[in-house]
Amino acid sequence: MEVDEKRVATHKKRVKIGYTMALFCALFWGIWYVPGTFIWNFDVVNLFQGAIDGLNGFEVDALLEAGEAFSNKAFLAAAVLITGLNAAFVMLAYLIWNLALGKAKFSEMKRSIREMKACTKYYFLGAICGGPCAILGSFIAMGYIGGAFAAVAALAYPVIGTLLSRTWLGQKISRRAMAGVLIIVIGSITIYAISLFDELQSGGSLIGYIGGLMALCGWGIEGAVAAKGIDVSEPDVAITMRFGLETLLWWVIAIPALAIMSFPVYEYAWKMISDPVVLLSLVMLGLTFGFCYVTWYKSFPLIGVGRGQGIGSLYGVCAVIFLILFIGVDGAIGSDITHQASLLIGAALCTVGTLIMFTEKTDSVECLRDTGESKEEQS
Repeated sequence: MEVDEKRVATHKKRVKIGYTMALFCALFWGIWYVPGTFIWNFDVVNLFQGAIDGLNGFEVDALLEAGEAFSNKAFLAAAVLITGLNAAFVMLAYLIWNLALGKAKFSEMKRSIREMKACTKYYFLGAICGGPCAILGSFIAMGYIGGAFAAVAALAYPVIGTLLSRTWLGQKISRRAMAGVLIIVIGSITIYAISLFDELQSGGSLIGYIGGLMALCGWGIEGAVAAKGIDVSEPDVAITMRFGLETLLWWVIAIPALAIMSFPVYEYAWKMISDPVVLLSLVMLGLTFGFCYVTWYKSFPLIGVGRGQGIGSLYGVCAVIFLILFIGVDGAIGSDITHQASLLIGAALCTVGTLIMFTEKTDSVECLRDTGESKEEQS
């Protein structure tokens, strides 16, 4: 009897930690959109785009004053450079993190690299889905439409992750958990549903919406892929290897390819790092997104992909709140009372969805795999 009580207590603690990790993920993820939005407004980024378009500094200023945009070629090159720098600073944060955790982490990393077939292939796939797809898409959406849209655009990603975790990984999803996930997604989308409709009605930029779709699909798939890799590796090591591979993708393949096309990527990468304000933004990007991913990956083996992504989707609410704090209400959600009402309703729905997931009986997530039990047990 005492053994059973200890097992139940240990299980409850594990579930509590899992939900806490997912909530911290939402918090760090939401903060990430602040420096991610600001970095597009720095002079060095505008000058980089102007250099690709063959403009001098005065012409760049005139273009911005006129409210016109750079070419898609210049904009996408800037998005690639920013995403590459983001990956590099996240990787730097992880190296410091693993050093703080001790030598055991690096020993586990060596073992994981040797077991290429068992786990590293999943990190490589996760790096592709999360980097050139999701993170690049999110920066495209931030730069072309805005941080709030970028945050909202990918909020349906738990739906993809939940379905993949159920069909591919065999993780069971109770009706209560599924209801919580859906309510969170619906509530988060409601926050900007009216704004997005207005944007479409006015002929909003297609490239920004494509970026949002890239983020939605990429993060949804990455969650399931990451859970597969974590089955045979430790989460801290998994996330370090995943971002290490992404950093290589950017700085060994993508950015050198831009340099071959005569884009001044290395020159402006150095200028961005040399500018104290831009450097501070890059450090903030690395820290916030780094710990966002640490907590995201740690939640998966504890409460499952669907629940981890569902709670993590609260980042949309967090992002809007932080953007309001830093750029004001008008800049984040507009001055229209209808838009403000949609924000409040969406936030309320997200809170309800989170509470539904929190009040789920802990024995329903005691075994994450579907072992064929009855529907009554899964609900």
